[in-house]
Formats: sequence, C-alpha cells, structure tokens
Amino acid sequence: MKRKMLFVILPFLFAALVKAQANEPLKLEKAIQLPDVQGRIDHMSIDVKGQRLFVSALGNNTVEVIDLKAGKRANTIPGLKEPQGVLFVANNDRLFVASSKDGTVKMFDGTSLKLLKTIEYGDDADNLRFDSNHQRVYVGYGDGALAELDTDGNKIAETKLDAHPESFQLEKNTPRIYVNLPKSRKIAVVDRDAHSIVTTWGTGTSLANYAMALDEADHRLFVVTRYPARLLVIDTGSGKIVQTLSAVGDCDDVFYDQSRKRIYASGGEGAISVFEQQDADHYKEGSRIATVKGARTSFFSPDLGRLYLAARRQGSSPAMIQVFEASR
Repeated sequence: MKRKMLFVILPFLFAALVKAQANEPLKLEKAIQLPDVQGRIDHMSIDVKGQRLFVSALGNNTVEVIDLKAGKRANTIPGLKEPQGVLFVANNDRLFVASSKDGTVKMFDGTSLKLLKTIEYGDDADNLRFDSNHQRVYVGYGDGALAELDTDGNKIAETKLDAHPESFQLEKNTPRIYVNLPKSRKIAVVDRDAHSIVTTWGTGTSLANYAMALDEADHRLFVVTRYPARLLVIDTGSGKIVQTLSAVGDCDDVFYDQSRKRIYASGGEGAISVFEQQDADHYKEGSRIATVKGARTSFFSPDLGRLYLAARRQGSSPAMIQVFEASR
C-alpha cells in the first residue's frame, strides 16, 4: 500500500520541482570548468558576436578565453600580473586588460590575442568601462584616479579622486560618471568632459561600496555594500537614498537587467540576490539563488540573456564559470 502511494506521489513531487525551477528568475544552464586555474577570479567581459567570454583569472595571472557556444575554454593569455579588469571593444576588435600588480593596461588584438601595446599607470589598474558614444576606454587606478584612453590605447586625460575607484558607471546621455570610493565612504559624480568631480554622495552607515549598476532611464543608481550587506537605491538627480534592502554578503558585482526590470547581485556568501523592480522607488528581493561560496564576481549579458558567475577552485572542485539563463 505504501509503495503504491509512493508511486502516485512521486510524479507530483517531480512536477512541482520542475515548476519551481521554471519559475526561478535565473536557471543554471551549465558549468564550464577551468581545471588548471588557481586562485581568485575577478571581472569579465564578452564578445557577443564571437560568443566569447573573457575572464580575469587574477590569482592565476591569466585571462581565460571561453568559447560559449562550445562550452569550453578556447585560449589563455598568460604572463599577466594580477589581472583585475578586462574589456572587449567590438568596434575595432581590441581587448584591454588592467592589472593590479604592475599597474598596466595591456591592449591585445581581439582575434589573434597578440599584445599590441602596454600603457603604464604605475599602480593598481582595476575596473574598465567603454564609452561607445565617444569611443573612449576608462580605467580606475592607483590611490585615486580615473583615466581615459582612446581605442588605440593612447592616453587622453584623467580625473583625480581622493581614493581608489572600484566599480563605476557611465551615463550615455550626460557626461556623468558615478564612481564607488569605498575607502572614503562615498560615491563621486564625475563630469567626464570637464575631468572634474561635480559632487559626492555619502553611503551613510553602509560601508564597503564595491559593486554598482545603473538604470539611466529611471535615474536610479544601485550600490551594494558589504558592511552591512545592503542594496542602496539612489536617486541620481538628488543623491538621496530612496530605498535600502538586505542583500547577499561579500558582493563584488551587480547588474541591472532593463528588459526584465531586475537587479542581480552576486556575493561570496554563496548566492545571487535577485531584486524585482516594481517602480523607480520600490524594489524587493524576489529570490536568493544558492551558488558556490566565494563566487562573488559575475557578468550579465543583456544580448544573450545570461549571467556568468565565476567560482574559484576549492579543494578537488575545479574553477568554473556557471552559466545562468534569465527567465522572462
């Protein structure tokens, strides 16, 4: 009798599990292993047309090139010195890599991966961003500066800051750049035309503001802090914090998914916080998806509808990139 009941109940349980997974905003699609990659993994960039993901394997002193269509590593750029930021520029097929240990930005041919140029910044070259309107590359570095390059790797200008810049975001329709400065406990608003700071906004009692994303259309900036672990929703017109929510711990990357009205924050605590945007002033954490402890860096591609999460090697488990599909 018990066995009969089990056979009746199991299909319903399985159907419920499938339904629950289908309703998740992010569904694990596959994991791409990087078996010989050691140590910490930092930021990523993507070549959408070529279906390649570039991964800064900081602890391994390499950039790993992943063939997303084949689901495996295609190439490795060795001999780097703690690469932190990586940026693929499709317009002229260039790959920029920023390294912390030697403070350089190296420019490679995007196809052959041949080194074309090394640009010296002296110390702690970090996050990279691209201004598609003006064809400019920006890099944060040192004790406090945001540098500007053209797509041929020539230095153009720089803006002085009072602390090392972490994540920063560029508005497309204004000259503004928003820069996280965790050591000085604030966000700097930079005018990239004037190469100067317009204003600064404090983060209140929330410290260690490393991750940042932007919803330019709704004039909202999303900053995730580590102490405590919070999402701050900031009005870019006034600099006021309009909402504060609990978030995943040890967050290093956050992305705004405009088409789905969601925010994805990845944290080393071992989860991805998924926030639903109800309107410009109201958000809620709809899901907290379990991942791997220590996996705090990620990259979201709106073109491919995928979130790529980097997990470092732990014991016998190899380093890997977990690929999550964003559901509608």
